[in-house]
Amino acid sequence: MNIEQARFNMIEQQIRPWEVLDSAVLQLLAVVKREDFVPPAHRALAFIDTEVPLPEGQAMLSPKLEARMLQELKVQRHESVLEIGAGSGFMAALLGHRARDVITLENRPALAKMAADNLRRAGLAHVQVREADGREGLPGSGPFDAIMLSGSVATVPEALLAQLKPGGRLIAIEGSEPIMQATLYTRQPSGSFSKVVLFDTIAPRLDGFAEPTRFHF
Repeated sequence: MNIEQARFNMIEQQIRPWEVLDSAVLQLLAVVKREDFVPPAHRALAFIDTEVPLPEGQAMLSPKLEARMLQELKVQRHESVLEIGAGSGFMAALLGHRARDVITLENRPALAKMAADNLRRAGLAHVQVREADGREGLPGSGPFDAIMLSGSVATVPEALLAQLKPGGRLIAIEGSEPIMQATLYTRQPSGSFSKVVLFDTIAPRLDGFAEPTRFHF
């Protein structure tokens, strides 16, 4: 496989047509080596429009979904970012190239180790992996300029929204199959939150977040 041609095709045939037009994001995807964050057994899937299997039944999001969420969060160089769901560490690596510092939370030890090893090899010393449950965020280290949930939840917990600075943004995929939506929350100076639905999509569930009550008749 010609890796650079495959990377080019991923960007031009999958990502750009999915309304990812930010030149900085596209350039970053050309530079950060996604294949280095994919388990060796699935390396052939690194540039395919699919979720890549990870240990313990988890998965990397598809390349176009990663890129679109990164674009919509609009992280700036001076900002501090929290990610929920480190997975293999690829999204944290992308965020690390755009932010001042990044903390990514992962509650599965095998994945936390994988992410930490991958990020260390990538030379991203300002990106920290912490083995922790992401439902409550990281109140002791906040507030944050941006929070990314790298997976879906039924609804975003208020505890996470409360860890945004004024002007801070949180992006998440909310809902339940077959209807999920990428949603951007912004904390206003007054402390209230605005909410914008960005696009429809489907993504694997993040561990441990509450599910809606199901009624049985």
